[in-house]
Amino acid sequence: MAARTPLTRDRVLRTAVDLADAEGLDALSMRKLAKAVGVEAMSLYNHVANKDDLLDGIVDLVVAEIYVPEAGGDWRAELRHRATSAHEVLLRHRWATGLLGSRVNVGPAMLRYIDATLGCLITAGFSYEQADRAWNAMDSHIYGFTLQAINFPLDPTEYASAATRFLPLIPEETHPHMHTLATQVIAGTHTGTADFTFGLDLLLDGLAALPRRAEQP
Repeated sequence: MAARTPLTRDRVLRTAVDLADAEGLDALSMRKLAKAVGVEAMSLYNHVANKDDLLDGIVDLVVAEIYVPEAGGDWRAELRHRATSAHEVLLRHRWATGLLGSRVNVGPAMLRYIDATLGCLITAGFSYEQADRAWNAMDSHIYGFTLQAINFPLDPTEYASAATRFLPLIPEETHPHMHTLATQVIAGTHTGTADFTFGLDLLLDGLAALPRRAEQP
């Protein structure tokens, strides 16, 4: 008889992430998770205290996949890498963005992630107040853009056909700017798709323009 794989907290959490990825967070239950790891539901409580502990654990696993910026180099490049990495990770785990924005996350991966981000900014000469506001502004862009990308009802390949359908609702006489924009999407001179890096670079440009002390050696 093959030996059963020992049940650990890490195995429980990683299985929960897989279930949430496959079926969504609403479908994740202790009963379903127990079945996936081959135990009775009560056995899970040897590894997670309750459902809240489970949710905190799985969101911290997701955060652990995000690039952690390094201090002392090109702070702008580091924060850009951090932001694009976070966006890509959250698109892979489509349930995680809402969880990140609705809970107080103090897992080890999140604490390391935040501290490293602050360190990158502070070492580059930003004050603690500036650094705190900067990473929160960046995360607002990341989370908001990601949620929109996940929930928007149209695929980018459908934008031109959608613009064609909506054009009669925005005649040039009453909505000249929207009409012109729609005709550009229909003609293919503008894709109509939102650009994550456009907003990100605006934020980074604004941070770069802030007055700050000399960078630490």
